[in-house]
Amino acid sequence: MFSDKPKALLRFGALAAAGVVALTGCAETGGGNSGSGEGLAYGASKEEYQAAFADIDRITLHTQSPGAAGSTAGAFLENYLKSVEEWSGGKIEFDIAYSDAIAKAAQIDDAVRDGRLDIGQVVAIYEPKEYPATAALLDTSVLSDQSVVTGTLQSNAWAPELAFTTPEIVAEFEDKDMKLMFPAYNAGVNALFCTDERTTSSEIKGANISVGNTAGTQQVKSIGGNATSVAYTELYEALQRGVIDCSMSSPAVGILGGFIEAAHEVVIDPDAGLAVPTGNMVINQEVWNKLPLVARQLLWDRMKTFISGSIEDKIWPITVEAVEEIRAAGGSVQAFDPELRAKLQETNKSIVDALAKNSTFEDGAQFAANAEELADKWSAIVAELGYTNESDYNGFADWYSPGKIDIGPFVDKLFEEVFLPHRPS
Repeated sequence: MFSDKPKALLRFGALAAAGVVALTGCAETGGGNSGSGEGLAYGASKEEYQAAFADIDRITLHTQSPGAAGSTAGAFLENYLKSVEEWSGGKIEFDIAYSDAIAKAAQIDDAVRDGRLDIGQVVAIYEPKEYPATAALLDTSVLSDQSVVTGTLQSNAWAPELAFTTPEIVAEFEDKDMKLMFPAYNAGVNALFCTDERTTSSEIKGANISVGNTAGTQQVKSIGGNATSVAYTELYEALQRGVIDCSMSSPAVGILGGFIEAAHEVVIDPDAGLAVPTGNMVINQEVWNKLPLVARQLLWDRMKTFISGSIEDKIWPITVEAVEEIRAAGGSVQAFDPELRAKLQETNKSIVDALAKNSTFEDGAQFAANAEELADKWSAIVAELGYTNESDYNGFADWYSPGKIDIGPFVDKLFEEVFLPHRPS
């Protein structure tokens, strides 16, 4: 996705890191555990789980986070790990290595396969030839709602359902001895961070825009910009010096890269999405098979904490911080004008339509149709659950506060619709 520069930073930058997880090292257990044993029904309480672990030996999973301890980049991950430890009565514990100390982004899948990691997050955009079906998910991301509340929920629901129901995606991991645990989660929308306003055709014509993926390149060219590639670590200087006019990045990347001051005129159009990278959490298949059934179920069930944390502890707080920085620099978040929006929507349609001819899939047309159907399905579900956009991006920093949005009903629905059918039993 990016040039071959600081991969630890790039991984957080690419996903901003959609929660970049890597639970590492070989799982260490005492004697007496097996890959079977008694399980629990879905909905079991913490006390029931703790009781079920009473006779199980301690299991240590060495873990890896992309950021420093306590950072926003890894807060939701740490909460997930803490939840698993508590619900297991301390029988599952995690030894966390920070700042990608075990394996860098492009090597995480290799580390999971060769046993250096137990669990890790594969970012398919780094290796599209190795994961062509998973990489195609990036193209479908243009279907996502890009608004600040409903979009965050919708985009983190339909894509994992699409992944779990696409045999070619699941097989790409199974064939490499990895169990797919959480596919296609993101860290929020991609935006155009520009040095000047770029919302009309005349303003964006000829603008040099840094892009990190092929779908994004296609989008930029279609609206009259010049797509280029600038290393994440060089974006601030490139924007400040006028080497580039805009960067297609997420708000988290803008904060991490510190370039919002130089590129404070931002475009996010709720109705014309830019391609958004996603991450995929996997576990070494042999490690998974050897874990007691109740341990596998706990790791799966507490994914609810991972889901809620990635939104409440990462996406929305980072959005607030980014908006505050944009306003402090004298900028704002705007949508494209109708003409430019129509051009981008047409391009997005062609990107999805092209998947029908993608030879990676036995039936590319069905894959594209499924993507559109599931995107619509989850837009409807989010609306039925009562979620609305009470503010646009500009006002979100003033409107939002932790706990203001109860995402519990959404998390329950997502788990029951997408993850429960695949729960270990």
